Amino acid sequence: MSFFSNLKRNKSDPKVISSGPSSLSSSDRLARNLGWFSIGLGLVELFGAHRITRTLGMEGQETMVRAYGLREIGAGMMTLSVDKELGLASRIAGDGIDVVTLGAAMHRDNPRQDNVAIALVLVAGVTLLDFIAAGAARGRHTRRLGERRDYGDRSGFPKGLSASRGLAKEKARALLG
Repeated sequence: MSFFSNLKRNKSDPKVISSGPSSLSSSDRLARNLGWFSIGLGLVELFGAHRITRTLGMEGQETMVRAYGLREIGAGMMTLSVDKELGLASRIAGDGIDVVTLGAAMHRDNPRQDNVAIALVLVAGVTLLDFIAAGAARGRHTRRLGERRDYGDRSGFPKGLSASRGLAKEKARALLG
């Protein structure tokens, strides 16, 4: 870990000796991964709309699929931002629209009903993940009325404040002396 962390650093930069535990919870990581998934899916829908509509037997609906791609990219960007709850809610709403659209494609005249059924199952699975991530994010990041966050135990220094006292003087003496 420290080799790769120090690879692109200048010699004057501090060395990364080890990394600590991530400040991201599993729900934050799930939301982040869903955000990136949303952006990737949106790009596929934007640039591969013809292939998607052909696979699902929905030829002629390319403009709608491209619009869905833009929606996915926007939801993904919101999910990756500080407003992840809004982004996840947007993803859930988009999942609902996707289910309705795919449900409309499940008719007897569609020779690609099997593909539509598979897409519906996949959308349902992702929707479940979206609900889990939204509930976890709401529970983790929502403050109660009047509640204040206490950061009194944090110093901003990796080894604590006492270990950092006098460090600048020692480094200056080493450089000058």
